[in-house]
Amino acid sequence: MELPLLNRYELMWIFVFFDLPVVEKKERKDAAKFRNLLLDNGFDMVQYSIYTRLFSGKDACKKYYRLIQNNLPKEGKVDILTVTDAQYANIISFNGRTKQEKKSQEQLLLF
Repeated sequence: MELPLLNRYELMWIFVFFDLPVVEKKERKDAAKFRNLLLDNGFDMVQYSIYTRLFSGKDACKKYYRLIQNNLPKEGKVDILTVTDAQYANIISFNGRTKQEKKSQEQLLLF
């Protein structure tokens, strides 16, 4: 039996954007704890307060919406944006004045 490959409209990227206070020691600790939660759950840092992860579809994202919501720091702002892989493929990135090409994700087939 051959499994179908997901198309670029089924693959979903979750972006987590946050602006957390870091003036007090407790606030810095809470912000670090939130960042580590994202990293421990497979998110990659795009920028210091922007993390992303690729999922196999909208249903797979729902678990992580709840995980993030249940671990929000008491203060600060957190936004979650979900886009398809096809939409994310249109990103234009610059590092200084050098244009960076988006790394394409390989879809792994098990079995």
